[in-house]
Amino acid sequence: MKKIISILTVALTLTLASCATTTPLAATSNPVGSKIGEASAVYLFGMFPLGMTDMGIYTAAKNGGITKISTVDQKVTPMFFLTTYTTVVSGE
Repeated sequence: MKKIISILTVALTLTLASCATTTPLAATSNPVGSKIGEASAVYLFGMFPLGMTDMGIYTAAKNGGITKISTVDQKVTPMFFLTTYTTVVSGE
């Protein structure tokens, strides 16, 4: 019985601690730049934001010092009951 509980615990842990996923959201005709900016927000159960967060494109570009946006991606990183959503902007 203890062995079954241990196996189920490991399986549940591996399921909840999955890897980050990055999805492209937008691209422009601007050449791909060398600068990258990020803006993140953390959500409880993927629905309830923790704190006042801004993960917008403008904020990500501002954080990276970008004035001409080339690409916009969204990275989702699940961590048990918390999920981090990050907007990643590249450009010059």
